[in-house]
Amino acid sequence: MGLITAGYGAGSAVTAIPILHMIEAKGYQTAFLSFGLAQGLMVLAVGLLTTAPARPVMRAAAAAVAQTVRDFAPREMLRSRIFWLMYLMFAMVGVAGLMAIAELPVIARDFGITHSPVGFIGLMLPALSFALSIDRVFSGLTRPFFGWVSDHIGRENTMAIAFGLQGAGIWALYAFGHDPATFVVLSGVVYFTWGEIYSLFPATCADTYGGRHASVNAGFLYTAKGTASLLVPLGAYLSAMTGGWHAVFALAGALNILAAALALLVLRPWRRAHAAANGTTRSRARIA
Repeated sequence: MGLITAGYGAGSAVTAIPILHMIEAKGYQTAFLSFGLAQGLMVLAVGLLTTAPARPVMRAAAAAVAQTVRDFAPREMLRSRIFWLMYLMFAMVGVAGLMAIAELPVIARDFGITHSPVGFIGLMLPALSFALSIDRVFSGLTRPFFGWVSDHIGRENTMAIAFGLQGAGIWALYAFGHDPATFVVLSGVVYFTWGEIYSLFPATCADTYGGRHASVNAGFLYTAKGTASLLVPLGAYLSAMTGGWHAVFALAGALNILAAALALLVLRPWRRAHAAANGTTRSRARIA
């Protein structure tokens, strides 16, 4: 799952700079129309070549991951407090990352480093362009990486580590991001510790509620990103009200730290109680 979702994050690295340049030269309407049509045609073409496997590929679950032996239908899952806790955590981490990401160009402009040159391994680019490109790569790499980590140390432990690092990274970006090179590096840290929500939460959902309805159940959980996106304008509002980005970064960092605490102090005991009530196994085969 992590390797598949990595394409969603890393794939945009190729188009980040061209889209930015087209927006500056011709406006966002032309950029959205051009790249939207190109992307749609590519998806249609590749979709015609895609076929379902003859049979699912199965592998054993990692020892650190407990999976339910019972499959929960979506209506059952929606009555579960664990689902709504994960939904809240997903939205909290989602809105924190989206606020930082959506406002990255504005933040770079306010820091006065948008066009400041940054060099790395012989490559020289403006700070914002460099950040937008490298961030997409990190956003792709984080998904299989933290998915792999969670298979070995458990979902909640991995969530706590990733969310905590993101909270620290967001605060560090505000404190030290005025330097162009540091801005690029720390924005990469924020992306690397944010994109993992797209592998950790679907995996935790499947572990908790079974594999039979995993797609529908994960789809319900994924709507938390839509909820988070509705709150993103809060960042611009806070910035306008306070005259700076301190409140935005403080809120985003605090949401991540709170989500990390919830993963360990609430989600983990709730899932253990759920496992005791419904039965789990640590060696059950599951779809890779």
